[in-house]
Amino acid sequence: MPRYEFKVIPAPRRGEKARGLKTIEERFANALTGLMNEMGAEGWDYLRADTLPVDERSGLTGTKTSFQNMLVFRPILEEDVAMPVSAGSADQPVFVATRRVGPAETEVANAAPPVGPASQGVAAE
Repeated sequence: MPRYEFKVIPAPRRGEKARGLKTIEERFANALTGLMNEMGAEGWDYLRADTLPVDERSGLTGTKTSFQNMLVFRPILEEDVAMPVSAGSADQPVFVATRRVGPAETEVANAAPPVGPASQGVAAE
């Protein structure tokens, strides 16, 4: 039976200054990068970000709803770590992930064809 464990933390609300970072976007990305690297060093793998409602007290008897941005992490498991696979050349090992979180790998009946450029032989009417 699979075991699930997650850690949810608030997303940064402000950017962090650093040399060469001038825009709000660059500073925010810097704050997020630092947080993600810190969590990764502690053994946590980023899964997703969610915005969730939170009821807060407002005045003596009232409440108001605000929204909080949360980052979801899961522990890095041994089976998630890429394992080297021999590839004919000892100098260049090939890495294959053994398990990843993502969409189901089953075929969907009546799935739409892949999107791509139009064929050269089709004439517009």
